[in-house]
Amino acid sequence: MTHDYTASPNPTRFKRSRTDRVIAGVCGGLAERFGWEPVLVRLLAVLAFFFVAGPLVLLAYVIAWMITPKRGRDEYASRNPDEEAFWRGVSDQPRATFSNLKYTFMDLEDRLQTLERSVTSDEWRLRREFRDLERE
Repeated sequence: MTHDYTASPNPTRFKRSRTDRVIAGVCGGLAERFGWEPVLVRLLAVLAFFFVAGPLVLLAYVIAWMITPKRGRDEYASRNPDEEAFWRGVSDQPRATFSNLKYTFMDLEDRLQTLERSVTSDEWRLRREFRDLERE
């Protein structure tokens, strides 16, 4: 069994879709990556083709088709909504994710200090001694 240590653990990387595809899965992959509706992404691509710069949009689509890897078959089986939301948040807002983790650990540290103060107090020892006397 080999493991690719250079691959990203992030399952929401931009990859061409296997399930939502009309031509090559590029629009479906964009929709999966950002959590949008695939029909909306396709509509925007067609509108950009006709109203912005047709050849440029077509060239960008072909380049994306060639350089973007296709999503593996097993990547769909292991997804659950909570994990997908986590990875999307990590990818899109790393500073917010770091801040959330920082405050979570600060809260845990405060709770641990409170517990430690309680356990090492004289009152805790006295209660334990009374409890031991009641058991006898």
